[in-house]
Amino acid sequence: MKKIVLRKCIATNEQCEKKDLLRIVRTPAKNVEVDLTGKANGRGAYLKKDIAALDVCIKRNSLKRALECDISEEVYLEIRKVING
Repeated sequence: MKKIVLRKCIATNEQCEKKDLLRIVRTPAKNVEVDLTGKANGRGAYLKKDIAALDVCIKRNSLKRALECDISEEVYLEIRKVING
């Protein structure tokens, strides 16, 4: 039996399977980007693949706190684009 990998969403504090979450990473070069592979080097944070969770994240500045750096509007637009497909 395969182990189910769980991670916590930074917006909803909900435990979800890793495949249901989107990983956002702050690279060692201090760039913030969406990590579609889930294996990029750097400090990562997980966000549920849901527009409502993204709105909560923006309102509470959850991503800024989790990655310990300022988040540009372009990053939020990229996340919204990935969630919408």
